Amino acid sequence: MLVIKNLHAEINGKKILKGINLEVKPGEVHAIMGPNGSGKSTLSAILAGKEDFDVTDGEIFYQGQDISELSVEERAKEGIFLSFQYPVEIPGVSMINFMKTSVNEQRKHKGLDPLSSGEFLKYMREMQNLVELKSDLANRSVNEGFSGGEKKRNEIFQMAMLKPKLAILDETDSGLDIDALRIVANGVNKLKTNENAVIVITHYQRLLDFIVPDVVHVLYEGRIVKTAGKELALELEEKGYNWIKEEIGE
Repeated sequence: MLVIKNLHAEINGKKILKGINLEVKPGEVHAIMGPNGSGKSTLSAILAGKEDFDVTDGEIFYQGQDISELSVEERAKEGIFLSFQYPVEIPGVSMINFMKTSVNEQRKHKGLDPLSSGEFLKYMREMQNLVELKSDLANRSVNEGFSGGEKKRNEIFQMAMLKPKLAILDETDSGLDIDALRIVANGVNKLKTNENAVIVITHYQRLLDFIVPDVVHVLYEGRIVKTAGKELALELEEKGYNWIKEEIGE
């Protein structure tokens, strides 16, 4: 589904990613862990198509297609979804209108007819129940006045509505209490199929108690320096990241 080859990126001349190689197959959950400043959020932003960074080398293939020239909007229509660490508020734009437009734009891209108002509301209620989103949140402006936990739940609701092929969760667990974390993780787990994939970016192992990864990668100073199974997350929780320096001989 996703193949990254020798990806290098920088911002204002500062090198951030220094040769990322990664392959994610349908049905898999990959966790990317690493200390602050290692390049995790940069990688997620580049995959989503944000133009803040300069890609200086490497290739990104999604479902066999080179997506390096595709815009954020085009990648979203192709089924790439990014859950932000700090979701933004959009005052004056109702969640219902926002999601109806998004869903129907995606359907148009696939050559499908738009959902009628009745069909959309029925679909929205089904997805609200699936991810345990309170109905009053869906009736407000996008993220306006939401708590941190409510914003994260709202993003998983958006993910449920759009049913992306590749979901990238950038530190979704940041600032969540244990109940909110469980609800967010349950929503992600319910949406997992053999045809989609998830990349979970996190500092901490606790999220991976709820969303169990197939593969864990350690991103350190712009490179993936270690890859293993879910047991690697437990090792990082126990030892921290300093031992990685010794392991790679720095």
